Amino acid sequence: MNTRLKNVRRIITMALLIACTAWQATAQVHYESREEIPAKYKWNFSDIYESWEAWEVDFNAISNDMKQIQTFKGKLGESSENLAKMLAVQEDLMKKAYKVYQFVAFQSTVDQRNMELMAKLQKVQLMFAKFGTVTAWISPEMIQIPEATMKEWIDSNPALKDHKFNLMDMYRLQKHVLSEEMEQLLSYYSQVTGTASDVFKALSTADIEFQEVELSDGKKVKVTPGVYSQIVTNNPNQEDRRKVYEAMYDVYYKNKNTYAAIYNGIAQANWAVARAKNYESCLDASLEGNNIPKDVYLNLIKTVREHTAPMRKYIELRKKVLGLEKYYGFDGSISLTDFSKNYPYEDAVDIVVESVLPLGKDYQAKLKKATESGWLDVYENPGKRTGAFSAGVYGVHPYMLLNYDETLNYVFTLAHELGHTMHTTLSNENQPFATHKYTIFVAEVASTFNERLLLDHMMETTKDPNERIALLTQAIEAIIGTFYAQTMFADYEYQVHSMVEQGKPVNADILTNVWGDIANEYYGDATEKTKYSNYPWTRIPHFYGSPFYVYQYATCFASSAKLYKDVMEGDKKDRKAALERYLTLLKSGGNDFPMEQLKKAGVDLSKPETIMAVINQLGELVDQLAMELDKVKKG
Repeated sequence: MNTRLKNVRRIITMALLIACTAWQATAQVHYESREEIPAKYKWNFSDIYESWEAWEVDFNAISNDMKQIQTFKGKLGESSENLAKMLAVQEDLMKKAYKVYQFVAFQSTVDQRNMELMAKLQKVQLMFAKFGTVTAWISPEMIQIPEATMKEWIDSNPALKDHKFNLMDMYRLQKHVLSEEMEQLLSYYSQVTGTASDVFKALSTADIEFQEVELSDGKKVKVTPGVYSQIVTNNPNQEDRRKVYEAMYDVYYKNKNTYAAIYNGIAQANWAVARAKNYESCLDASLEGNNIPKDVYLNLIKTVREHTAPMRKYIELRKKVLGLEKYYGFDGSISLTDFSKNYPYEDAVDIVVESVLPLGKDYQAKLKKATESGWLDVYENPGKRTGAFSAGVYGVHPYMLLNYDETLNYVFTLAHELGHTMHTTLSNENQPFATHKYTIFVAEVASTFNERLLLDHMMETTKDPNERIALLTQAIEAIIGTFYAQTMFADYEYQVHSMVEQGKPVNADILTNVWGDIANEYYGDATEKTKYSNYPWTRIPHFYGSPFYVYQYATCFASSAKLYKDVMEGDKKDRKAALERYLTLLKSGGNDFPMEQLKKAGVDLSKPETIMAVINQLGELVDQLAMELDKVKKG
């Protein structure tokens, strides 16, 4: 069935689907090799398979499952028993697929230089492509079963109960299911349509040549993403920040025509698939699967674009406090105070565990277990990918990647990713496999909710005025980075895809102009322009790996802000009811459309006030930050 085929493809990009990546700063705890890192700070792969021999057994079993599925061809409409048996085989295959893929992918993630693992990963990906081809008949055949008949079968056959939501949703999407021949033809191109994304990864990682610069202290550094992040965050010399900024962006700028061709290829592929599936636009194709109203996307873009004043106010405050005559984008990460406290990992875990107590002792205990049981890979090591993510393995547990560096930012990253981990854990514990997978539309709710809990907890416990400033800055930057920036990215994606749909040309100059027009709407003259100001589109991975993904960061942020207010404010009875609704959301997996899940929890994203609540919150935080800065100045 179509939904399941999409789930198989999503396994291949799991780290992107439930991930919040960030550029890696230089870690305070440094290990020369992975072998030096104590086992308690590394993933326990044996929870998935005890050995490669066990992995091989399941890998081979998947091929046998494919053959068994084929025996049902032409028979699904004969009886509910045939349908139930086919779904059982398919579900068993999918459970193995999660384990088979992630066992290789996770090990490759922490050892990207291992070509043997890369070969195994490609082997799994080819097997998934084969699955798409040999099961292309399922959706067209299932859709031939009358809807009334399907309802009767579900009511009379308990084996179909867990599949009710997905089975009935199939009829809503009926017009997008093609004939068996067409579905099979499209499956042949599944690898081809992903090629442009692979080219972006190769160009931006394996083949990239970072530049070396000399800083004001005479030190020469190669400006990798990690070094860039470290310098623009910690180096007080604006000229040094300019140098690393120019060195970083010049690498992408020099390849702007190649990046433009890659992105055009991705947008063209998206439009080709959308048309083949009878969608009016790429955006419709992206939203309709989860039944997201188009107005939610468009209203988000419109509302945020019209209310950028709080963000500009923050930039003006930073410019004043930092004493800069001119303020550039590369000045956005430097601290407003001399605060530079380190947070050892164990201390950070304790702080995060304490902060989630308002969600109940059971939630707190489960989160604590996650940090003690080989679920987290904590420290950077040579060959390990940067950033952070949490990805689940059904029937095992989530695996969470960090590159912990003892900064305040990473304390919040820890809380954020543990939110994903808890969401996955609660969904897996309370949902059957058929509905365990929650959509991206709700994926960032638990993570940003946890961040807000952490902020309030640390604000309540600290007596250091500089730490309070750092915390408020952290919260403000979270809103700008998760809400404003992602909406800006969504605006860009929508405009470029619309151009492709209209048959308009797409090249580097056009993409740069699109970005520049949006940036002017957001920032106006609050920041100075540079040669590279309108080229961030060249290096944002989500554009190339998961189109029409980023807007969900913004909608999730708005949702969690509303839920947080309900859980933490009001009388005891109302707060208790709100907490139950929130935990029910986390336990509900994908058992309903995400907009409906959020409405049950108390959030309606179709209402402008839900979006405005975040914008107003930013204004309040900026005012509070200004007061705290004034206190320090007077003190």
